[in-house]
Amino acid sequence: MSVDAALAALGAVALFMTAVWLVSVARRDASIVDIAWGLGFLAAAWAYRVSAETATSRQVLVLVLLHLWGLRLALHLLRRNWGSPEDRRYRRMRERGGGRFWWASLFKVFWLQAVVAWMVSAPVGVALLAEAPATLGGLDGLGIALVAVGLLFEAGGDWQLARFRRDPANRGRVCDRGFWRYTRHPNYFGDAVVWWGFFAFAAATPGGWWSAVGPLLMTVLLVRVSGVAMLEPDLQRTKPGYRAYIARTSPFFPWPPRG
Repeated sequence: MSVDAALAALGAVALFMTAVWLVSVARRDASIVDIAWGLGFLAAAWAYRVSAETATSRQVLVLVLLHLWGLRLALHLLRRNWGSPEDRRYRRMRERGGGRFWWASLFKVFWLQAVVAWMVSAPVGVALLAEAPATLGGLDGLGIALVAVGLLFEAGGDWQLARFRRDPANRGRVCDRGFWRYTRHPNYFGDAVVWWGFFAFAAATPGGWWSAVGPLLMTVLLVRVSGVAMLEPDLQRTKPGYRAYIARTSPFFPWPPRG
């Protein structure tokens, strides 16, 4: 991957996130960054696409798969969060930051996520810039399968949870049906699998193995930082049955429940 292409992708994501930040300042709602997260990857991908010297069917396939992931995630979060107040994570940051939060959020929230998205998108950049292989091979087949499985868990888990919550009889209860019976976070698991799928495309290109830093970073963030580790303490406090759910259900990788 050329330095110029990588910097162009970083600039595209940063510019996009800056525009989203301006909207957040006007709305006093930094949580719109969650909706923009998936779209930031599309900004990086198009910067890589413009930098590429070829347009093989393999590159087009990677671009299409990325759009399926990014647009689905953005639309899901837009539909889920529409009309809701600012997420409590950002409210706490706003309270701690006081009158400076509007400016500090550009660095601590929007540009930080821009850099993370740029780093995670490394395998997409490798795949979109590579001139070889021009045709699909075994690792590409693995990439397609992983992206498909990841999208199934991610989209299926989101749909199952939304359906569970719509039933008034489930108010205050823990969703342990469908994918949620086998993993406490099927959407996060699916997200990680999708990015290992994109890495399979990158690994099929000469010298593309270094881009494993992308899915590795995404997996660590989902499990140890902004995903499971951040969400579960709140769930244990607010849902009476969540501790029992933890005792019987795998935290991340799908596995038959215990007991």
